[in-house]
Amino acid sequence: GDVCFLLCDVQERFRSVIHNFEAMQHGCSIMVRAAPLVGAPVIVTEQYPKVFGSTTAELLPHLEGVERHPKTLFSMVTPDVDDELQRRNRKQVVLFGIEAHVCVLQTALDLLDRGYSVWVVVDAVSSSRPTERSVALTRLDRAGVHLTTYESALFELMGDSKAENFKAVSSLIKETRPDP
Repeated sequence: GDVCFLLCDVQERFRSVIHNFEAMQHGCSIMVRAAPLVGAPVIVTEQYPKVFGSTTAELLPHLEGVERHPKTLFSMVTPDVDDELQRRNRKQVVLFGIEAHVCVLQTALDLLDRGYSVWVVVDAVSSSRPTERSVALTRLDRAGVHLTTYESALFELMGDSKAENFKAVSSLIKETRPDP
């Protein structure tokens, strides 16, 4: 496996301020639960958890044993996360979480600068306002980030319907999505 998943700042305090929070969180949940099935480690950050709380209760059960890196930087690429990425020696990063126009954007640009291939899962990112999200996705696309959906990304990582965990990943993807 050459891929690593990055979950950016999906925390309790943001629930009421993020546009389509439940739909975004659903996409993140699919990605986090699929990660072990596609051989992808997950790196998690929390923006200033003393103020914004921890990762949401819906996601925590799927992150047992995964270190959550607290940060004040907007980018996820803190010294701790940078060390973990280098230690894992993965060249592709699949990024999802919030907010698209701040932490996700700055993380993606930092990773591009470091030579990573970066994918952003568009149905697992959001912002406080739809305009912020759409402008961020346009900028990411123009910067060379691969925009994808969780279904497309996971099937691309599987590569073959005969893959060992195909049925398990497929059943995750078929789960009912919250209305955006």
